[in-house]
This record gives sequence, C-alpha cells and structure tokens, in this order.
Amino acid sequence: MRTSAFLYPWDVVGDPAAPARVAGLGVQQATLASAYHSTRALTPRHPRHRIVTAEHAAVLYEPGDRWQGRALHPYAAGSWAPGDAYAEAAEALAAAGLDVHTWVVLAHNSRMGAEHPDTSVVNAYGDHYPWAPCIAQPATRAYLVDLAAEAAARPGARGTELESLGWYGLAHLHAHDKIAGVPLGEAGQYLMSLCFCADCRAGYAGRGLAPDELAAGVRRALEPVWRGEEPAGGWEAVEKLLGAETAAATRAWREETARTLQEAAIAAVRAAAPDGFQVLLHADPVAYHCGANAGVDPGHILSVADGVVVPCTGGAQALTPFDTHRTARTTLAANLTVVSGMGGSPATLAADAEHAAALGADELRLYHAGLASDADLARVTTALARLP
Repeated sequence: MRTSAFLYPWDVVGDPAAPARVAGLGVQQATLASAYHSTRALTPRHPRHRIVTAEHAAVLYEPGDRWQGRALHPYAAGSWAPGDAYAEAAEALAAAGLDVHTWVVLAHNSRMGAEHPDTSVVNAYGDHYPWAPCIAQPATRAYLVDLAAEAAARPGARGTELESLGWYGLAHLHAHDKIAGVPLGEAGQYLMSLCFCADCRAGYAGRGLAPDELAAGVRRALEPVWRGEEPAGGWEAVEKLLGAETAAATRAWREETARTLQEAAIAAVRAAAPDGFQVLLHADPVAYHCGANAGVDPGHILSVADGVVVPCTGGAQALTPFDTHRTARTTLAANLTVVSGMGGSPATLAADAEHAAALGADELRLYHAGLASDADLARVTTALARLP
C-alpha cells in the first residue's frame, strides 16, 4: 500500500540523518510542506533544535515575482525556514529515494487576517476570525488560486496535497484557546461559521435572503446554545434552528463558493505543473463542514481532482462516500495520525490501514514523521512491513 509521511522542511534541513530515517520507515513518498500556517512544532531528533516556532503563515521557499505590488501576498518564512528551505529538504529527500509531493495550506492565515481585517470571515455578531480568510471575496480568491499554483508546483515535485481549500470557520486551535466552555455541536459550529462580510451578504441576497434578517435569525437560533442547550444532530438541527428554506439557501451559497474556488485552484495548479502531476485535496465528505479538511461534494471533487486525503484517525467511515464516486484514476488516501501524544495510534497502524483499505483506501498518509517519537516511528516501521 503506497504510503507517504508528512514532513516540515525544518525536520530535514540541518539533520543529515533525516532523509534516510524517513525512507527507512517503509514509506515511498514524503508530503513536504511548502506553504504552512503558524505553528509550534517539536523536532525530537534534530541535532540543532528541539522546538521550532513558526510565527506566522508563510511560504517555505522564496515567493515569486507574481506578487509584486499586490496587497495580498504570501509572507516569506523567518528564521524557522529561511531562503528556499523547501527545496533544500526536497532535494535531500529525493536523494534518499523518496518521491516528494508538496503540502499546501491555503485558506488559513492569521497574519493576513491581522494585517487585512476586511479579508476575514465575520460572524453574525460582527466578530472577525483572523485565521479564516473569507473565500467569497474576489481578491482573496485570486490570492488563493495563485498561491495554490506557486506553492504546489515546486521544482521536482510529483504532486501536491491542498489543505484548507474551502471554508474555515470558528473551529481553530488558537493560542491559549478558551472557546470550549459552551458545547456548540455541529449545528452551532455551522451557525458560528456563517460569514457576514459584504461579499457574503451579497451572496445571501442573491439567494433570496435578507442579510440583516439572516444575521438576526442566526443570533436568535444560538440563544439556547449560550444557555448550555447543545443542539442535537447535524444538518437537521441547522434546519430546525434556521428553518429549512433559509438553511438551504445559506448552504447553497457557501457550497457554490467553495466548489468554484476548488475548481479554479486545481485548474491553476494543473496549468503550472508538468504532465502527470497528481493533485489531491484534503477533504471531508460533508459539504457544509469547515476546516483544514474542506467540506466537498464527493462526486464533484473526484471529477475535478485526482483524489482526496481523508482524516481516518478514530474511524475510516468518511472514506465510503468518496469510494462510491471513485473512478479508475482516483486516489483515496487514508490520513492516520501516528503521534501517540497527539491522539494517534501507531500500535494499531497495520489494523487501521487494513480497515481503511476495506473501505476503499488505496494509499496511506502518516501524520507526522517529524513530530513522532522514536518509539512511535519504530511501531510505524513494523506496521508498514506487514502491509502489502
């Protein structure tokens, strides 16, 4: 079963032993970050450091000339990944016999939201989410499409995995996060993720909704939630809280917005990349979901992309809707966390992979070779040796 391990450039640059260690796990591919959000990451084996703090979302190479004079542009990394850290890491990994694919994080950028507040999702209360660019805004869409093309088609890369290519909402692991005091449930998350920027207001109006009335309706629907009454259920609960017709109109606007962005970004990547370049999307089969794994319509996205990377830690059921729509060229990659300290289960990797394969997965993604302990990596090596 073809397997790839996620990596950051700083896991490899400055550690001559890293490429052989990754290849020794039994993987055939490295999925290497070329554009990533802010993070604080452990590097448990690096000879020079143990903690890397990426202070803001950045490209991990030198941005191209296309960004000259544009208000929205990618930021170069600081000391955590200077110069073309991506290329340096990619060359070392390729020399160890690994195929290298890019890993591109798109609509998730707190620095852009801080410097350009008008680009952010705005909830029904008027609160901005600086980590979540609104993907309905034309300038933001143009930025995301161009970033996808540039960051995906790095020299020597054989494919890409596009993360956060859709709506981002309230859910976000923020510094010292303190939003879990009131359980929102799936319906509450949806309502708190609806955007009311000028472009989204115009979008709702185009669907027959009065934006001010919609925002007031969302606030009324959330009142029981703030009292501690978590709404039960998924979309049915949204329909109950907003009314079925209103809920459907908001969903239609958001899904069309995400779908057309995905189409444009994937087309731009293909135009920039060589023939045979694989384009996968980190995806959730529930189209109204927000987050790093973009909510998609399985049939549509598999008609546009070469496949999907699906979160399967804790259960692989999300593969089934994609498997229903797959073609001979479709890749279904099961994403399994193998870092014990982050909720992963490397000890059950072989069984989890076999279960995912039974539900349609033909590839594996392992999150994350750079973050895992030696003991976790040893379990990974043992598990992969057992797989066909």
